Amino acid sequence: MTRALALTLGLVLLGSAAGSSGDVALAQGGFTSLFDGKTLQGWNQVGTANWSVVDGTMQATMGNGFLVTPMPYGDFQITMDFWVTDDANSGVFIRGEDPKTINSMNAYEVNIYDKRPDPAYRTGAIVDVAKPAVNLNTGGKWNTFDITARGTHFTVVLNGMKTVDADDKKHSRGIIGLQYGAGTVKFRNVRIRTL
Repeated sequence: MTRALALTLGLVLLGSAAGSSGDVALAQGGFTSLFDGKTLQGWNQVGTANWSVVDGTMQATMGNGFLVTPMPYGDFQITMDFWVTDDANSGVFIRGEDPKTINSMNAYEVNIYDKRPDPAYRTGAIVDVAKPAVNLNTGGKWNTFDITARGTHFTVVLNGMKTVDADDKKHSRGIIGLQYGAGTVKFRNVRIRTL
């Protein structure tokens, strides 16, 4: 076997062992998946929302509540895809201080709420901390959040557009909660890395 052929075969085998190119990128970026696409394992349910796994997504359509990480996080970057109906009320709560009672007073709420009655802190905002720099509607399509919390600094990127770049020092560490409040809400590809 020639050296070039052996090298090519080795690279092919290495690529097969690593899985898809997405898996390789995920491993290189230091991200850990928080959702296996099949079960709600690794999440605690708080409240009455009817969370279930449907077509590889975490979905809720009624009730009120959260999927909550059992582990708290301080400095991190979390990314995820979400799909909501136009009437949905949802969000990603970060650094939640009480894993049983989650709200915008004891956590940061990165909002998913296109039709919020007071639109100041609509989708893409951190409620009561930073209004969105741009207003993006998310109903009826897949969207991507990229949320970074480092010390007192926060950035939120929604569908490639930065909606928040702000500082706040109320909460330094806590759980992450995916909220269900109204409409249909789906999450997939939930990944995190500590910073």
